[in-house]
Amino acid sequence: MDNKKDNEYYVDKILNDLDFLIKHTNGISKDDFSKNELLLDSIMFRFIQISEHIKKLSIDFRNEHSNIPWKSIIGLRNRIVHEYGKVDLEIIYDTVKDDIYEIEKLFKSID
Repeated sequence: MDNKKDNEYYVDKILNDLDFLIKHTNGISKDDFSKNELLLDSIMFRFIQISEHIKKLSIDFRNEHSNIPWKSIIGLRNRIVHEYGKVDLEIIYDTVKDDIYEIEKLFKSID
């Protein structure tokens, strides 16, 4: 079994996490979102995972795909990790309702 951990491997991991986020938040209201503690924990975990995978992509790869907002994604992870009890759920909700689709589109366009 070949489990080479290269850029392609990490992009696939990121796409899997994005797919999870989209699948589990599609059509959810802001009220239901904020009341579902288990979902919130899962979402936070997936954002952290996405950022960790991004950090493992080569610098050349990230430079080649400068249209992806690398710093913003990593910044969201840093806020979740370092200020977990103070995370603004409105920002997280807006991210999964608006931004996540664009992020997924950008990753899917990688050849």
